[in-house]
Amino acid sequence: MDLDRRTFLKVAAVTGATALVPRGAAAGAAGGARAVLVDTTLCVGCRGCEAACSEANRLPEPDHAGDPGVFDAARTTTPTAFTVVNRSTAPGPDGEPRFAKTQCLHCVDPGCASACPVRALEKTASGPVVYHPERCIGCRYCMVSCPFGLPRYEYDKVVPYVRKCSFCAERQEAGLPPACVEACPSGALVFGNREELLEVARTRIYTHPDRYVHHVYGEQEAGGTSWLYLADVPFEGLGLRTDVETTPYPARTAGALAAVPFVMTLWPPVLMGLYAIRRRGAAEGPATPPEGTAADAGSTREDDHD
Repeated sequence: MDLDRRTFLKVAAVTGATALVPRGAAAGAAGGARAVLVDTTLCVGCRGCEAACSEANRLPEPDHAGDPGVFDAARTTTPTAFTVVNRSTAPGPDGEPRFAKTQCLHCVDPGCASACPVRALEKTASGPVVYHPERCIGCRYCMVSCPFGLPRYEYDKVVPYVRKCSFCAERQEAGLPPACVEACPSGALVFGNREELLEVARTRIYTHPDRYVHHVYGEQEAGGTSWLYLADVPFEGLGLRTDVETTPYPARTAGALAAVPFVMTLWPPVLMGLYAIRRRGAAEGPATPPEGTAADAGSTREDDHD
């Protein structure tokens, strides 16, 4: 390969500039994104949302269906259970237990989608963070980058996938609400525009200041999520993480993640250029000293001495 220094520098500059082109902002940051408001003061713990989720996603029937003892220990989502309902660690002000469902929160600016090197996870404009299994390489960076620890991996499968709530993206495209929302008998789940639901939540807190904790969980957590919660007990008692920062998690790693395509794209042509220049120099051989150099002068002095 014949590559001089000037051509090499041009190639390196163009490649580096291409690598630094941003991938674009999260698609779901717009105010038109959809969301669900979960009013835990209205949840009766019927677990109808679990059953509806399993049916809509063709999953096995929920564990311990109809068994009240299921609430004796907190449960987490699994590859075959995209949402689970848990009982609060302390009762509400009225002495009655409180319940809350857990599922992927579909962040406004999701860390999982930002960390995925092949874009197997994608934030859609309407709100859901969807998963493309055909793109997945099983690196599980999404699991590490999720501030809520919700994506699950099929460790027992020969061809494993990452599994989580899809926010019923296909149902939403058909104009239907998520299956869990449709199945809720108590009105604890409300589906709609995220900004409008935030106003509903704030209005409920303002109208009933003694009934609710004065915070809408999910409004700011991890930069905002598509699942919003109201409660009259501490959120941590409902199994919701309260140590999550308000800064979107992709913003914390933007510099490091931007360097990955830069290094992977620029470094190979740099090495290739250095190799080509060195190889060309070796092929040309050592330069022949012109006449009148120090070597000729030394030979002349030796002849004169003789």
